[in-house]
Amino acid sequence: MVLLENDSFLTELTRLFQKCRTSGSIYITLKKYDGRTKPVPRKGHPETFEPADNKCLLRATDGKKKITTVVSSKEVIKFQMAYSNLLRAHMDGLKKKDKKSKSKKSKATP
Repeated sequence: MVLLENDSFLTELTRLFQKCRTSGSIYITLKKYDGRTKPVPRKGHPETFEPADNKCLLRATDGKKKITTVVSSKEVIKFQMAYSNLLRAHMDGLKKKDKKSKSKKSKATP
């Protein structure tokens, strides 16, 4: 997994979208990140870690290549605007889900 700066993450994400345009999928996850690099201690052990500020962890993968970035609370508005524009630009290749008609279901089940 490659930890990138915010701008380079967006450019790499654009490359992933272009590579997977005809076939393939991209999985994007977003979660809260408190800056820990070690697991949470078990019960009975004191916890001395306090996060400085809130951060978000973004991960994107196409199954082969993984990219990651950490967005701080100060940069979140700027990043969110660029990220949403990127998603809008590359969401045009989505396939519609095949809907089964209700008449076929009722005829198939006796």
